[in-house]
Amino acid sequence: MKKTVTALVWVIASGSGHSHDLTALPLGDGKLSQSPKVGWIWACHTDPQAGGAQRAGPWINTAKGTYDATAKPVVPGQVSWPSQFRLSVQQDQRVFSSNDLPSHPTGSFPIPSSSDAYRYDRNPNSIAAQTMQVALPLWPELAAQPTCVPGAIGFLLSGAVLFNALDAPGRDAVAHETQDACQGHPQESGVYHYHNLSNCVADKREPAGHSALVGYLLDGFGIYGPYGEKGQALASKDLDECHGHTHTISWEGKQVTMYHYHATPDFPYTAGCLRGSYKQSDVTTISGPRPQRGMGGPGGRNQPPGMQQQGGGTPQGGGPGGPGGAPPDLNRVAAALGIGVQKLRDAMGPPPPDLQAAATKLGISVDALQSALNAAR
Repeated sequence: MKKTVTALVWVIASGSGHSHDLTALPLGDGKLSQSPKVGWIWACHTDPQAGGAQRAGPWINTAKGTYDATAKPVVPGQVSWPSQFRLSVQQDQRVFSSNDLPSHPTGSFPIPSSSDAYRYDRNPNSIAAQTMQVALPLWPELAAQPTCVPGAIGFLLSGAVLFNALDAPGRDAVAHETQDACQGHPQESGVYHYHNLSNCVADKREPAGHSALVGYLLDGFGIYGPYGEKGQALASKDLDECHGHTHTISWEGKQVTMYHYHATPDFPYTAGCLRGSYKQSDVTTISGPRPQRGMGGPGGRNQPPGMQQQGGGTPQGGGPGGPGGAPPDLNRVAAALGIGVQKLRDAMGPPPPDLQAAATKLGISVDALQSALNAAR
């Protein structure tokens, strides 16, 4: 199996910070919260019946709740694109314009059937140019309360979109899905995106050791690389519930005390919730056009979870997600059945689920499984 170069960006260690064991990173499956929580993600919406990686790779150790980032296969290819990306300041706004084609090469998509990655993740989608323009506050302010994270949360300075840490069904996307050497891949509408910091976006270090800016989230606040004020390597536990903190940073050519996010090697990687306000229209814009249902066939990628969710809405909110409206919250289903959420996901399999087969695997009746699913919608 080819070893991923994903790990290269995370070979970070500091006497005053954290070293991360890339062979045993904590798996984020099941770390979906109903409110802000350090090290978890407060997602606006997930769809357990959505597509995703077809099977868990051998790099995932479900018993220990870890995964080996150095053992993940990489989607092969070195495809260059005519990237068009511009950041401009217009009065009190930062205007982001992009065709979402990154400034770095990508892998070949759809995933080649001859590749190691294809054995676990048959992403059938192709990368396509988009038309994206959003205007963010130049000087963002903290909201009175944090809000849940939509599926598409911002963009990196490569010109490509950043999604949250989850795949559409609500699993740890970085662990389960296979990406190219720059940690990106396309969804159904052809939107090329990342779920964590790309090692193809340079993490330049400032004189004191703090990571430089690598992108912006939709509330206007910046996201920086994995190093803190004194050059120490950060982990999620060093940051607040939304995966950020406040101290003096460089912003618009000035040194200001300001809130900002950090990317870390551990879940939820970039943002567990959002500290500022954002516009749903911006989420829709960077999510790409809604594809027709069924596009991509078995194993295709749905739109990012929460694309239709309003900013500030409750996690696991409504919207289409199968019979009965909102999709069931598998964490609640698993709790009701007295089993682990990963065991439930494994039994349910890829969408659409075969409830009879799932019930048999779990050793329960179909009625009991259906009742738990209905109660969790």
